[in-house]
Amino acid sequence: MNPILALIIANVVWGAASPIFKFALTNIPPFTLAFIRFFLAGLIFLPLALRHWKKLNLKEWTEMILVGFFGITINVIFFFFGLKYTESINAPIISSAGPILIYFLSIIFLKEKPKLKVFTGMLAALAGVLIIVTSPILLDGKRFILGQVTGNLFLLVATFGAVLQTVIGRNLMKKINVFQASAVTFLFGALTFLPFSISEMKSWDISFLNINGAIGIVFGVVFSSAIAYTLFYYGLSKVKSQDAGLFTYIDPVAAVIVAYPLLHELPNAYYLAGSFLVFAGIYFAEGRIHWHPIHKIRQSNAKS
Repeated sequence: MNPILALIIANVVWGAASPIFKFALTNIPPFTLAFIRFFLAGLIFLPLALRHWKKLNLKEWTEMILVGFFGITINVIFFFFGLKYTESINAPIISSAGPILIYFLSIIFLKEKPKLKVFTGMLAALAGVLIIVTSPILLDGKRFILGQVTGNLFLLVATFGAVLQTVIGRNLMKKINVFQASAVTFLFGALTFLPFSISEMKSWDISFLNINGAIGIVFGVVFSSAIAYTLFYYGLSKVKSQDAGLFTYIDPVAAVIVAYPLLHELPNAYYLAGSFLVFAGIYFAEGRIHWHPIHKIRQSNAKS
């Protein structure tokens, strides 16, 4: 399969995921949904993983566990929590902050000297993210500070998890097949959700499941986990990390298209202004919308 097409499909699915999961969370608790989603998806991949199993050394096992921890445990926990408190269409645009976060992390931790043009563009993009994160205050006042703003901040933390997953997993995905990576990271992620899911079962059980929760489970297991992660890992193994970042900008479009009929969510003026600053700022910084200095972080890790 063409890796570009694989990344496009994965990001369309993930863009649609935020409104679909918000819809599902009206019926099923977040940790229970996360556990079912990744445990069943992990079982789907396990036979294929065992058939193509590659023996890993300690460093590779550590990297794979970290990919699962940041890309699934941290990312999904804060993603679901964020969806409980804020609008679903905010999720993909906030996740577009990945290149911005990587840029500032490279300055802080790699001591890179920022170029004026790049720094200016990234500041503009960061301002766009902050507009979206704080827009509930601007729209509705202080009574929403602990609600929607908190949800937006949770989505920002989820983005940190996704960024670290990409940085750590880039080299690993070249060494092992996608089935092994998916099975291990899914099952590891599911185990981290299990204790919290058991706690949720004290007030919720499967008899409460309705069409909302069922849609979330089917979409999560089949599309957002099994299909999208496989295509993402495959695409990431074939293209440069900085180029893979391009396709995350498909997500907001898919989210808006799905969110309106499902949740009646529409972008407001602050959402549009913030989105414009994010995309325009990144484009101004490097003359392309997918600036991802992951390769520099990877080179630094290789030297350490």
